[in-house]
Amino acid sequence: MNVSEPFIRRPVATTLLMIAILLSGLMAYRFLPLATLPEVDYPTIQVQTFYPGASPEVMTSSVTAPLERQFGQMPGLNEMTSASSGGASIVTLQFGLSLSLDVAEQEVQAAINAATTCCPPTCPRRRSISRSIPPTRRF
Repeated sequence: MNVSEPFIRRPVATTLLMIAILLSGLMAYRFLPLATLPEVDYPTIQVQTFYPGASPEVMTSSVTAPLERQFGQMPGLNEMTSASSGGASIVTLQFGLSLSLDVAEQEVQAAINAATTCCPPTCPRRRSISRSIPPTRRF
């Protein structure tokens, strides 16, 4: 006996079975979870730079601006925000979902190394990089 023989002998039963499978599939489709705006965690890296005793203007012009110029050339960068205060600056970099966070971190480190030639020679080389996805790591 062939597996398809009962379906060939009874075309009406086969059609009804196909319709039942189709209807159950349509009903199951309606119960699938669907979010119009899903929560997505974008890979984010935060670079903190410290220059004790420097004013916010000096931090902006001498430390933050060279870093921003270097970071702006990185591929896959979606958004960059920065804040400078007395003796410290924070640059937050948000990357696209297609870029691996490990690759982005290597590019950020290379950009920091390239920007150190533009910083004042008295500026200490104390910078920290933190990742927000996966859990925060400091270097």
